[in-house]
Amino acid sequence: MSESQPVRTVTGEDEVVDLCRDLIRMDTSNYGDHSGPGERAAAEYVAEKLAEVGLEPQIFESHKGRASTVARIEGEDRSRPALLIHGHTDVVPANADDWTHHPFSGEIADGCVWGRGAVDMKDMDAMTLAVVRDRLRTGRKPPRDIVLAFLADEEAGGTYGARFLVDKHPELFEGVTEAISEVGGFSFTVNEQVRLYLIETAQKGMHWMKLTVDGNAGHGSMIHKDNAITELSEAVGRLGRYEFPVRVTKTLRSFLDQLGDALGTELDPENMDATLAKLGGIAKLIGASLRNTANPTQLGAGYKVNVIPGQATAHVDGRFLPGYEEEFLADLDRILGPRVKREDVHADKALETTFDGALVEAMQSALQAEDPIARAVPYMLSAGTDAKSFDDLGIRGFGFAPLKLPPELDFAGMFHGVDERVPVDGLKFGVRVLDRFIDQS
Repeated sequence: MSESQPVRTVTGEDEVVDLCRDLIRMDTSNYGDHSGPGERAAAEYVAEKLAEVGLEPQIFESHKGRASTVARIEGEDRSRPALLIHGHTDVVPANADDWTHHPFSGEIADGCVWGRGAVDMKDMDAMTLAVVRDRLRTGRKPPRDIVLAFLADEEAGGTYGARFLVDKHPELFEGVTEAISEVGGFSFTVNEQVRLYLIETAQKGMHWMKLTVDGNAGHGSMIHKDNAITELSEAVGRLGRYEFPVRVTKTLRSFLDQLGDALGTELDPENMDATLAKLGGIAKLIGASLRNTANPTQLGAGYKVNVIPGQATAHVDGRFLPGYEEEFLADLDRILGPRVKREDVHADKALETTFDGALVEAMQSALQAEDPIARAVPYMLSAGTDAKSFDDLGIRGFGFAPLKLPPELDFAGMFHGVDERVPVDGLKFGVRVLDRFIDQS
């Protein structure tokens, strides 16, 4: 009779890819109006994976199908403030005809996991699950309590996810003072000596707005000097072509200082064209953090070719830098003119925190342990995350979803883009870094 073979324990690195694929295969498309499939299936999946390793997750449904999962892990020192790790399970819609591989297949090809949510942000959800499951299977408590939140509705502003929990169930986050989540911790290779990992310490504020012009309806064959479409189109054109002035925030100044040091040159924020040209795919992220922006995204008017409508509307995605909201709104009204009525569809604040403290040191240490040429640097996200809601509870948020990326991968371009994918090696790297980070946090 042969000796029995020892049972090999599954590690976080072993299962992170399958966790990511499983999550991607769940269509959680968020159309912003409850017409999508919702996040209930993903919430139940996450809850099951957490319960398997001894946690007692709770599912909160804010609207039919719009569900979030929350659990707390007890730490070694429960007197310390707790850490929140949060992610969202909803994704923006995807048209399968545009993709190389079906967006909800979770297919593995060219060393990557493909699918909607691969970088935004089912990759981080999977890494978090993988790390937590491994630690609990092996009996490794975190140094302090960790609250896990897998949230609905982030892609439409978080009303039915983070905002719902903060407003209705703030007790879930009792004692939490710091948090990590998406769109940070990814790499940008400067040269063979330095690889920057961008940590999100700030994010722009938001004014999603509807513009309306009222005019006089009439027959399309007549001379008409009060055409709502003409008036609105001219205003939208002015706004869409306007370049807001550069404003140097604390985060931008710190990023440029760190990047300049890595490049061996001083960088002038007022002359950024040459600098942005050196940044490859992250130029889109950094370029949008230099100034306020307002991009027209929708137009609507009329119902028949020979009828001049009495009203025309447009929607604009407006984003403002921390400290510059009043200036932004004043600029908007000046550019649009008195005939255009402006109203918010959804608005939220800007955030900015400093790049210091023990949590930042833990990020840097964990990254360098896995990548000796790593250097953590702060940057500003041009969009927003659920960190805005948690800020209302006094929780200091960072974007830290660590990924070591191939230099040629256009990471920023895949957010809400076609052929979204994440390297398999990047997921495993992220598991190792997050595990070290938790130990040191």
